[in-house]
Amino acid sequence: MTKPCSILISLAALFFISHAAFAEISGPPRIIDGDTVAIGGERIRLHGIDAPEQKQTCSVEGIEWACGRAATVALTEMIGSYLVICKGNKWDRYKRLIAVCYAGSVNLNARMVREGWALAYRRYSDEYVSEEREAEKGMRGMWRGEFMPPWDWRRR
Repeated sequence: MTKPCSILISLAALFFISHAAFAEISGPPRIIDGDTVAIGGERIRLHGIDAPEQKQTCSVEGIEWACGRAATVALTEMIGSYLVICKGNKWDRYKRLIAVCYAGSVNLNARMVREGWALAYRRYSDEYVSEEREAEKGMRGMWRGEFMPPWDWRRR
């Protein structure tokens, strides 16, 4: 008689453990850069994307422009006056929640890549590769000229 009870307890514990690390944070965001926001003091890194750094520049026909700042502005404009909802279950080494974030029904991670303001971060996910191809084909955002991938720019 104790076996079915212990199985139920084990299943309940497994359910709790697997859902205990899930986080959903919502509220008015503070935009840090093109792939990071803060909500209520919690920093959140947008999962599967990498946007140019604030000080990073890109070029169009040899003329440099501040694509890092433009990515931050783009994310700010996408969010507008919406509250943001972020859902994730992992934290990076900087203690930022890694999450998919939404402004209304808009998946911000996907839209940043689709609009050319971020790249699919294949090192961690291939989730936004089709959006990246769409941006490249349409020459949107950074794709209208030349740029260094943010991960290479940081390493430099």
